[in-house]
Formats: sequence, structure tokens, C-alpha cells
Amino acid sequence: MPTIRINDRELSYSGRRSLLSILTGEKIFVNNHCSGKGTCGKCKVRILKGESPISDTDRIKLTPEELNKGIRLACTFFPEGDLEIESPEEEKKARVLTTGYLPEFDFCPAIRQNNSKEGTAVFFREELLDQKDTSEKFPLLGAAIDIGTTTVVCELVDLESGRVLGSESEVNAQKKYGLDVLTRITYELENPETGVFELQKAIVDSINEMIKRICARLHISSDHIYEAVVGANCTMLHMFLGVDATSIGRFPYRPVFLESQTLTAESIGLKLGKNARVTTLPSVSSFIGGDIVAGTCVSNLKQKEGNVLFIDIGTNGEIVLKSGNRLLCCSCAAGPALEGMNISSGMRAQEGAVEDLRILPDRVDLKVIGNTKPLGLCGSGILAAIRELLLTGIVGRSGTFVKPEKLDPSDYRLKYIRLKGKKREFIISDPSGGEILVTQNDVRQVQLAKGAILSGFTALLNKAGIGMGDLDEVMIAGQFGAHLPGDSLTGVGILPKEVEDKLTYIGNSSKTGAYMALMSEKVRQEMTELAGEMEYLELAETVDYERLFSECLIFPGQKEA
Repeated sequence: MPTIRINDRELSYSGRRSLLSILTGEKIFVNNHCSGKGTCGKCKVRILKGESPISDTDRIKLTPEELNKGIRLACTFFPEGDLEIESPEEEKKARVLTTGYLPEFDFCPAIRQNNSKEGTAVFFREELLDQKDTSEKFPLLGAAIDIGTTTVVCELVDLESGRVLGSESEVNAQKKYGLDVLTRITYELENPETGVFELQKAIVDSINEMIKRICARLHISSDHIYEAVVGANCTMLHMFLGVDATSIGRFPYRPVFLESQTLTAESIGLKLGKNARVTTLPSVSSFIGGDIVAGTCVSNLKQKEGNVLFIDIGTNGEIVLKSGNRLLCCSCAAGPALEGMNISSGMRAQEGAVEDLRILPDRVDLKVIGNTKPLGLCGSGILAAIRELLLTGIVGRSGTFVKPEKLDPSDYRLKYIRLKGKKREFIISDPSGGEILVTQNDVRQVQLAKGAILSGFTALLNKAGIGMGDLDEVMIAGQFGAHLPGDSLTGVGILPKEVEDKLTYIGNSSKTGAYMALMSEKVRQEMTELAGEMEYLELAETVDYERLFSECLIFPGQKEA
């Protein structure tokens, strides 16, 4: 049986399988943004020994220098003999948003502890869950969990005091099946016998590990965790519960369930206390999930005076507008570009990622996470780059690069523009000799995301019969939005310039909503009522939406030279 040697490990394999499939099957990290479709060009490995044929995709996605060094894409490389390889990149700890605004609310958790001469018991909605042989009081714990498409956060909570005892966060383990919900749904479609199980196992196993780490730090047994509440988008909730999500990905895009679900932790593989229960937050539609219902509740949107917009910016852009007595909402397919994915030099928000930059006449100033060597651009970094390209006129309002021949030979911008065939790209050099690029396709990816979000924003205002000037506040939630300064959001036109001084950041409102629902049955009821009151607007069915979307693609800034 042939073997593959990598990082002091030796793996055996059989059958015709891609190198990506072999390595991910052995839980070896490979940068893989497109679930092995050959479109992202990120799954680079270097062949040190063994046959290394070059695929057509390699020739498109890799430079001649990389090919000469033996670098290949793991997704299109099908080994047929012994190999020795190395992966140029190791998985680093991603920066995950775990905090957020917490409003005042009444504590009334669904679980209570009763001590008597007969013993100590835990009750869940008046149902006895566990009986102890001693009257000694024991920990009464719950877990608040936010499952994002990109990241997952888990908190362990003392249900009597409401105190957060510990938390863990990490990148969503489903990433190996695709970076966005549609790619993961496609995986289920292409793997009808195993896909649903594999996606559920990936997320449940990772949550179990997060809980295990928290409990180990605190010297607490997970046997004392009696309830978990989960906030997530509708697709992630289906995949967490092991429910087929393929109906969400095809017309008429109907989920299997929208209502809050309560079931035993054991039934889905979560390792909590005996008879512990898991509750998911309710959704509004396939594309407005429990995470957005949670955000609407956390932000007290219904009680706000005036016209207030709530927006969670991530792989999808979900927007809720409170105007009068109405809660209008919509979802925009922003795509993974705003989180650094599908970008030529894109990466997650981790050590080495450029998160901000400024283009100056003599240099490009970079702000790098961890103050280390810059390796690529995370979501805030690519937006900062586009903002600066627009400000300097290197990119015009239509999204195209300025033609070098139209610039004066003394123009400082010339040194930042490189021709690659007939295409132009912005090049950032660092002292170590590495390069970070922004290509024309990168600009287009951000432009499509910007058009999607701004058109959704505008469509809701039109539906409510109000204009930009009528907005009193814009509330920004989510992992991505928290790291974006207002000048980047408005500088690339994701949000209009008129609202720059009306922005409020509320952090991870999905996790906060899960915490509030864990600690209060009243909050759970409020969320159920909110989900029923929120009016979902299907953008594709909106009159003249295609025209609106086209108008929203235009960047702010200078016209082309």
C-alpha cells in the first residue's frame, strides 16, 4: 500500500483519491476554501519526493515559480505512489468575536435546583431530570452557543448567578466541506448517504471539545451541564441537528423547520449531563435564522424610537429595519469575500493577516494582526485595500483599475500597479520580499458583496417608504462588522456615507441572545413572538430589484481616468 509522508507522519492510502481528500480524512490541515472544487487555489502543498504531474488547474492558479518549486493544488492532485510532501501553511488560531452588548433582562432560567432532606434535584420545566443521594448542593450549569458559518463560540454559564465561567471559540469545523452555506448544502446533495451525518458530526464533535476544554480549566464535570441554547442561521441549525438542509438550497428554498426545537443532548451526540436538553432559537425564513432573531431581541429593536436598522455582516448580510410598528427583514448573499475568502491573497483574521492599510506616495502602511510578517488580507484588510484604491483613484467607481498609460510617468501610483497579461493588479511588497496582491477579480468579489448588502439596505427603506436621511441609527452586529471602522464600511459603499455618524456596534448578538434565552424563559417567549412579527422581504421578487442591484454596484469615489 503506498504511503504519504508529511510533517513526521506517515499515512497509507488506497484507491484513486485526491490528496486533499486523503489529508483532510486524516485531520491534517490544508487551506481549503472551495471544498475541493479547484476554484480558490488555496490548497497548496509542495511535493518533495515522488511523481508530481501538473494539472490544468495548477497552471491557472499557480505561478511558474510555484510550479518549479514542486507546489501543487491538493484538490487536483491524485497520488499513485509513495510521496513526501509539506504543507506551506499551518493552521493558526483565528480571531473570533466572543463579546457583545448585553441589555438588562430578568433572570428566570428554565432549570432550577431544589434542596431537601430527601436529596438534591434538578427540575426542567417542572420535570425531574436527575436525583442525587446527598443534600449537598452541586453546580448547575448551562451552555450558550453561537454557531456561525465561519466561527463558533461556546460559553459555560452558572445558571443560578448568570456568571459566565469560561468560554471557547474556534473556526467552524465544517470548513473542510465548504466555507459558505451553499457549498456545504452542495456537499449534502453530492453525498446523499453520508453528507448530513458528516456535517453534523463535525460541528457536534468540535462543540464537545470546546466544552471539554472549558470544564478542564475549571475542574468541573460536564455532567453538571443540564441545558444548552444555540443561536445560528437556519442552515447551520439544520446541520447541527442532523436535519437534511438541501431544501434550503433549491427553489422554493423551504427549510424543514423554523420553530425553536428542543431535544435531548444525547440524541445529537452532545456530551452534557444526564437528560440534558438542547434548545435552538427560532428562525423567520430560510435566510433569516435564529442568530438574527437573537440580534433583534438583544438590540431591543422593537422598542427603539424612530427608524433603526440592524445589520449582521458576514458571509450573508442579514438586515432588519424597524420603522413604525413594522420589523422588515431581508438577507443578501454577500459571499465569503468580506471574510477574506475567495480573495487572491485572502485569509482568515489570524496572526499575519493585514487588517488595515493606508496607501501613501512613498509606501503602503500595514496594520498586521500580531505585528508579524504580513501573510495576506483578512476581511477588514481587503475592504481597507479597496477603500484606499478608491481614495487614490487607482480603482474607479465602476471597479476597474486605472490604465497605467493614462498616468503621468512621475505619478506615484504607477509603482503600485502591475500588468499581468492584459489584467492589472495592485501589489503590496514587504521588506521580506513577499507579495500581497489585490487583483481585478478581488475588486469584483467585494463589489458584488457591496452591491448585495447596499441593495438589501435600500430595498427595505423603499418598502418602508423612508429615505437614508430618515434613519436615526444603524446597529452593526457580527464577527466581521465588529472589526470594521465606519470609514471602511462607507468608504467602499457597503453602507451609505449619510449613516457614518449613526453607527453603533453591538458585537456577537447571536451568542448574547443564546445566553439571554438560557437564563430567561421570558426571553425565549419574546424571541418566538419576534420571529412571528418579522416580515421577510424576498429581494429577488422585489419590483426593479435587478436595476437597484446594478446601481448599488457603483463604488463611491472617482470616475475612471
